[in-house]
Amino acid sequence: MDFALSANQESIRDAVGKICSRFDEAYWLKKDKEGGYPADFHRALADAGWLGICIPEEYGGSGLGITDAAIMMRTIAESGAGMSGASAVHMNVFGLNPVVVFGTKEQCTRMLPPIIDGRDKSCFAVTEPNTGLNTTQLKTRAVRKGDKYLVNGQKVWISTAQVANKILLLARTTPLEEVKNPTHGLSLFYTDFDKQRVTVHEIEKMGRKPVDSNELFFENFEIPVEDRLGEEGRGFEYILHGMNPERILIAAEAVGLGQVALSRAAAYAKSRIVFNRPIGMNQGIQHPLAKNWMELEAAWLMVLSAGWQYDQGMQCGPAANAAKYLAAEAGFHACEQAVMTHGGFGYAKEYHVERYLRESLIPRIAPISPQLILSFIAEKVLGLPKSY
Repeated sequence: MDFALSANQESIRDAVGKICSRFDEAYWLKKDKEGGYPADFHRALADAGWLGICIPEEYGGSGLGITDAAIMMRTIAESGAGMSGASAVHMNVFGLNPVVVFGTKEQCTRMLPPIIDGRDKSCFAVTEPNTGLNTTQLKTRAVRKGDKYLVNGQKVWISTAQVANKILLLARTTPLEEVKNPTHGLSLFYTDFDKQRVTVHEIEKMGRKPVDSNELFFENFEIPVEDRLGEEGRGFEYILHGMNPERILIAAEAVGLGQVALSRAAAYAKSRIVFNRPIGMNQGIQHPLAKNWMELEAAWLMVLSAGWQYDQGMQCGPAANAAKYLAAEAGFHACEQAVMTHGGFGYAKEYHVERYLRESLIPRIAPISPQLILSFIAEKVLGLPKSY
């Protein structure tokens, strides 16, 4: 395993970075203030073919791996776009992996090209208000009626639902009390997002204003049978094929966010003169920033390891979760220290680092809590008794 980027991977970083440079930090500062989905940023990446980085070539994608996608997502976050830029395309990069793996030829041909070229935008609807990360306890029901399913229920923290025209939805098709294993009886659908049958309420939140988060209420939402992925009742198994890539990509984004914050802090420390000397001469400033760099580099190596394991077809659950945990912590600490390095100016929006700090909480919380990752590693890696 070679941790150095290949020539192709360097070209990914350079090409994506060139696109990102067209959207400077003034653009993201305005988006953070006013909101509104960054459709022009999404379009620029779609026009260059980057939204299909992980989709097979036969459907119009690049057929590259999760490691390559991680490099792309880190580059986006590190450009200054942060989680606002990364989240604008995040779902469309990894989210349709269950379609690639379990979809029929007809489904792949129908569903994948519009995502690649930017005609479709998708949201990912799994989480519910009363179940959180306990996915097997989902209450949203999909009941088959002839050649369609009728969906009733509720989802929460669904990103991009305001702009999405497609939805990847996990719902229970067999009641929990009728299955032997709670992981059974869940089905996965990818279908048109008919907002005539779904009430979408945007959630006002702390950061990442350009990318909406929402609560969804389904009332007799119709899904054609041909939009079900794979077999009925095996959706939980299918959704796992999107979870590890998601952890790897959000880890890469956290590293990128931490790196841009660290770069701004170091630049400020060189230029800020206090008591007739740059504050960067003081070890009280130097040492925390040096520690941030080491933490981010270590987390990035874990991201590369997890991506490599996934691309090799290995069981990468521990590595993917560890990458997400370490990168989220390292990114948060770097953003926090960037604010502290700037002193009072770190609290001013024009210096950007306060936005980075707000956004750095996203990978700490989602898509899985740090506590649940620790419990997973304790049980699956160390063999300790299950604690929850």
